[in-house]
Order: sequence, then structure tokens, then C-alpha cells
Amino acid sequence: MAPTTYFIALVFNSTLVLINTNKAKKPKFPSILIFGDSTVDTGNNNFIDEAIFLKANHYPYGKDFPGHVANGRFSNAKLIPDMLASMLDIKETVPPFLNSNLSDHQLLTGVNFASSGAGFDDLTLSALHAIPVLKQTEYFKNYTVKLKKIAGNEETEKILEGALVIVSAGTNDFTLNFYILPIRALEYKFNISAYQDFLQSRLQIFIEKLYELGLRKIAVAGLPPVGCLPLQMTLKFENPKHRECVESQNSDCQLYNQKLAKLLPQIEAKLSGSKVVYTNIYDPLLDMINHPQKYGFEISEKGCCGRGLLAAGPLCNVLTPTCDDASKYMFWDSIHPTEAAYQYIAEYVEEHVLPKLYEIEPQQLLSFKQINPKINCV
Repeated sequence: MAPTTYFIALVFNSTLVLINTNKAKKPKFPSILIFGDSTVDTGNNNFIDEAIFLKANHYPYGKDFPGHVANGRFSNAKLIPDMLASMLDIKETVPPFLNSNLSDHQLLTGVNFASSGAGFDDLTLSALHAIPVLKQTEYFKNYTVKLKKIAGNEETEKILEGALVIVSAGTNDFTLNFYILPIRALEYKFNISAYQDFLQSRLQIFIEKLYELGLRKIAVAGLPPVGCLPLQMTLKFENPKHRECVESQNSDCQLYNQKLAKLLPQIEAKLSGSKVVYTNIYDPLLDMINHPQKYGFEISEKGCCGRGLLAAGPLCNVLTPTCDDASKYMFWDSIHPTEAAYQYIAEYVEEHVLPKLYEIEPQQLLSFKQINPKINCV
């Protein structure tokens, strides 16, 4: 072979391998489906009339969202589901399922079932009409009926099997049922370890239901450092100038996460063909809290809305002062991070979690070998 011809062939082969390698690195999911609480709810509670205290449909929520509209997201702009959907070229935002005006395309590419205030424990904020996580599967069943009408049974099965499923809940269970209002501790005699086990037994039931309904690729978020939420610090320390993370609550979260990281592979092993992976949000969030400047933040101990100590939900409103630049704050209100903080978590999930849910398709390996049989693809 002439040197020029050999060089062109080598460049051609190398280019094709690089193109295919890049494609393999970026997971492709046909749709994205979300379950959980206010950390991922993109507006379902807007469509629940009774959930008047669990809505983010008023200013300043959504202040930095495209169009500057309050849309039900408990932050200044987009949430992690929106960011992941955009990163994966699925769509720019993930709509709430309870919106009755969704297009066929929106339904085909995935929706959100999360409800602000929800938990794995049905007791969590049920009186305020949050949709408990296990009940969210009932809405998912309704979704699959709609999907089958659009795409047919066979295509629906493929969409569900390939869908990226995000589950984020648990914080409300601990803050509301154990720390702020210790109902489970007092009335039901749970200690913290027993309550953790109770919640994870509920989570296992939930995952098994999702599996029965056709979902296979599930990422489950652990707990954040709850003791460092501005609200929790404010409630624990009387002097707002001398607030610090509540280490006992953080230790509880770490124990919960350790148990969860062990449980999920056991669940996966029982569910043939499934991928059920743990998503560690605790460490990246704690690093942001302890080293805010590293991430471009100036303030990590209070929220942007109001005084940043207690304001959230109805207490974060048009009458409360709001910081000029939310990107300098890690927290938007006393509970929820800003879009800037969520962006770092989304990037972490894309790099460290999504690859565990995605495998290179056999035909991609075959295409490498067809380009050059001498290339070892295994």
C-alpha cells in the first residue's frame, strides 16, 4: 500500500473509532421519568388545588427561569431533571404529568411524577396533599395507558425499558417526621435506625413496582447533608449568627446512605435485566457547603430568598427581599439549592452515575470490528 493511501486509511479508521467512542460515552435514553419530592418536582403540585402550602407558583420562584415565570419548581430556575434531559439531548425541560395539556412528543420523551412535600413514608405531609412516592406509581400507570395509545404496546415497552428513571426523596421523611415533628419517634416508637430501615423497605417496594410496570434503569438519590440545610441550622441554634451544621442529623444521613448503597445492588440482583444504582449527592453538596468559593459561591449558610434562614414555600414570596444574584448563593431558599448548585450535581450525575446505567450496544462493538478487524474492541 502506498504511504499516502495508508495514511488516509489510518486517519479514516481512527476518526470513525473516535466518533463511535464518543457516542458510546454519552448515554442515549429515549425518555426521562422522575419520581420524588420538591428537589425534582417541576410543577405537579400546581395542579393539586388542596396543596396550597406546597406550591412554588409565585414570585420569586422561577425568577431566573426562561421567561422569568414561577412554574412550580422550588428554585430560581431549572432543576436537575431539566438539566439531565438537556445534557442527554432528550429535551430542554421535563414537564409535570398532571398538566393535562401535554403533547404526544412531551409524553413520549418523558414526564415528571414528583410532588413537593412527598416522602417514602405515606405519613409525610399527607395532610397537606403531597402525593406520596408510592402513590406516584398510580399516576405512572395512567401515563403508560396514554403512551400505549400514542406508540402502541411494543414501542411503549421499548421506551420504558430504555428510559432514564430518577428517584429523589427521603429528606421530608426525616425533617418532618423525626426532627421537626417527631411523630414517628414518639407515637410509633421508632429510633433513627429503625426508621431508616422502614423507609428503605418502602423504597424497595416502590422500585419493585416500577420494575413490574416495565422500568429497568433506575438511579436513586441518597440523602443530602440535612443538618446543613439553612432551615435545620436555624431551628437548632437560637442565635442566627452562631449557626452551624447539625452533625447528629448529618450522621443519620450518612448511615442511611451507607445502608442504601448496600441495599440497591441487592434489589438489582433480584430484578433480572435491571440497573438500580445509588446516587451520592451527600458528598458533592457537603463539599459545596464547606468550600463555596471553589464553586463560585459566596454564601452557603443561608438562602437567597428573605433572610435565608426560614423562608421557603409561602414564606418566600413577593414581599420578602431577594438577593440580586442567586448564582452567588448555594441555597435559593432555606431548603432548596439554586440552579447553580443543581448544575454541579447534574454534572456529577452525568459523569459518575449515568454510565452505570448504560452499556455499549453489541452492534457498536461490531461496527468497530467491521471498520478494522484487527482492532480489539473487547
